[in-house]
Amino acid sequence: MKTLSHKLIITKIPYVSRYAADEQTKTLSVLMNHKECLEISCDIEEERSLIGNIYVGKVKNIVKNIDAAFVEIKKGTLCFLPLNEAEDAIFANHKENSRLAVGDELLVQVLKDGVKTKAPVVSTNLNFTGRYFVFTTKRKDEIGISNKLSAEDGKRLQEYVLKKETDFGIIIRTNAKSALEEELDREFEYLKEVYEKVVNFGVHKTVFSLLMQDEAPYIKQLRNIRQDELEEIVTDDKEIFEQAHEFLKFHQPGDLDKLRLYEDPSYSLWKLYGLETMIDDANRTRVWLKSGGYLVIEPTEALTVVDVNTGKYEGNKNADATFLKINTEAAIETARQMRLRNISGIVIIDFIDMKTEADRLEVLSVLNRELKKDPVKAQLVDMTKLNLAEVTRKKMKKSLREQLGNYDYRRS
Repeated sequence: MKTLSHKLIITKIPYVSRYAADEQTKTLSVLMNHKECLEISCDIEEERSLIGNIYVGKVKNIVKNIDAAFVEIKKGTLCFLPLNEAEDAIFANHKENSRLAVGDELLVQVLKDGVKTKAPVVSTNLNFTGRYFVFTTKRKDEIGISNKLSAEDGKRLQEYVLKKETDFGIIIRTNAKSALEEELDREFEYLKEVYEKVVNFGVHKTVFSLLMQDEAPYIKQLRNIRQDELEEIVTDDKEIFEQAHEFLKFHQPGDLDKLRLYEDPSYSLWKLYGLETMIDDANRTRVWLKSGGYLVIEPTEALTVVDVNTGKYEGNKNADATFLKINTEAAIETARQMRLRNISGIVIIDFIDMKTEADRLEVLSVLNRELKKDPVKAQLVDMTKLNLAEVTRKKMKKSLREQLGNYDYRRS
């Protein structure tokens, strides 16, 4: 069993706009592993991501040459629906056939937020995510199993699901491994109730109805952290404490004793954990490595570029050994920074030139290993002869830079 090491810190911080006098409060959540910061999320209720929300949408246009439709989910908000994501659609206008047509009303779930000129992306495959299971409206006769579960655990949990009466697809998540049967039962019944409420009654709602809103980011973090890794949940906000308490009480009662309300007025939570420094570090262009080398991280319109430099490194006089050491450190740190800053899309890493194939393979092996630790799917594509490594990371939400926006957090 893994050692309990993950700590989730949640607080509210005032932000002041750089361009106006208005003040807003953002909810900041920081996931730490020992003293290392793994993830930072910054959220304003009014600007919350649409990802996970389920709507009754209306087909406004079908563009055959790009195999897509545009679906309006609320007045003026058009979303991109790939036609291969429109299989097994649940229609609200009681169609006799499944062919998509302009004017159709159907249930859709947001997969990606809109970015600049790109519209949000939706799917008709609705997912209902819990700590142990995901229920889906697609492939109703299939049971998916997390590839992080052993064959023995997968078989045991599959047998558990097969005993249940289902008319939906099910994915068994990694956390189910250590759950008691009563915990599995509780969540199974809860997700089934939510599923039926949306699918059976949502078709009778008017167009643009919001049928299900995704949880606050810090609640999703609580749900997704592996149970055998979560050590403590700390907040200094009573409202957040109560919301987290209610969530844990019903969904994760075994984690209730890990929740703590910090109430020391003499020394703020902000100062105790150095949250200001963490945010600053996660926004710096230059990131120093332990050896004295450094990374330069530059987001562009189409991709993110990471440049690896020798910097102050004064190690072995053997240049090849020096470059290998810095590149290895850079591979580890780049994977960490991608998760920390929530960088998604294409990432190009410009490693220091390596002459031998063995060195290149070693660096690639380290990078691949570190990417697999990321809970968001990240994949190493290839490395060119010029030592440029291409990595892709799935977009789940806005980058930290986008979340912070045009606001300065007020130092306390």
